[in-house]
Amino acid sequence: MPDSSLSYLLYRSIWTGLDLLYPPVCGGCGKTGSRWCLECQQRVQVLKGTLCEVCGLPQNKTGVCDTCRVDRPRFHSLRAWAVFEDPVRKALHKLKYRRDLALGDALASHMTHFVRELNWNADVIVPIPLGKQRYKERGYNQVAMIAKPLALALGMEFAPKALSRRKETRSQVGLTKEERRENVHEAFQAGGGVNGKNVIVLDDVSTTGSTLSSSADALFRSGAKNVFALTVARALPHHGLRHA
Repeated sequence: MPDSSLSYLLYRSIWTGLDLLYPPVCGGCGKTGSRWCLECQQRVQVLKGTLCEVCGLPQNKTGVCDTCRVDRPRFHSLRAWAVFEDPVRKALHKLKYRRDLALGDALASHMTHFVRELNWNADVIVPIPLGKQRYKERGYNQVAMIAKPLALALGMEFAPKALSRRKETRSQVGLTKEERRENVHEAFQAGGGVNGKNVIVLDDVSTTGSTLSSSADALFRSGAKNVFALTVARALPHHGLRHA
């Protein structure tokens, strides 16, 4: 396997070259000159403080929250880099719906230190896959566009085919926690490449963690030693989550 730092530099050089040909526009504010400008970097609301050791939601005490004690998700722990507010929300929207693929690398580069500080000792990063219909419509998986440079920067294996969808699911937007869980129940299946490994499963946004818990279950069934859940952003309960 080639040196990870060299591979990462080569990967980033591709986007740098494209920036020289096509002046970039900030994914957060729209200013020309940078894919992720200094002002937007400073506006990111990093999710920190006292968090549940499992689901990663803010709470007033250390340890595991009451909800996870009663109904523990399948992953070991879930962490998000930022709160799902602008400018991160705008950037993810542009990456997902407006084909601003370079934002995947830009966001990953700013998440790298955060992930290192988690000390998860993971071997491989697996992106949450799209359903076949959504992939056909979009032409790319926006989560994989973040997962690949993140894996390269961290010296981990990038495994985009380790997880697939067994069924098409509805969008999770607007669903209650119970509806979200039912929607993704047994929605995933894992292939080879994760047996005996510590896996980070990555998504762009998490609300209840149902999608990540379902994917972790599939990875464990395929022999994963441990599964950690990671997202770029987290939609907090007061941001519109019903029945949290």
